[in-house]
Amino acid sequence: MESLQAFGRMLIVLGLVIVLFGVLLLLVGRVPYLGRLPGDIVYQRGNFTLYIPLMTMLLLSIVLTILLNLLFRR
Repeated sequence: MESLQAFGRMLIVLGLVIVLFGVLLLLVGRVPYLGRLPGDIVYQRGNFTLYIPLMTMLLLSIVLTILLNLLFRR
């Protein structure tokens, strides 16, 4: 019975993580310049567009690393 309780808690946490990720995706569109930073590569040729957000990914990686280190520091 205890394994079912642990599984239930895991499902609740996973659900909360998915909801938080969804809210984050909704709010990302409102952040100015995110996705249009210098260093983001956009290649357009006819009706083909290739978009590689290098600087945006680097910036988000640094911010998330700092936040997670602050949250999970022991």
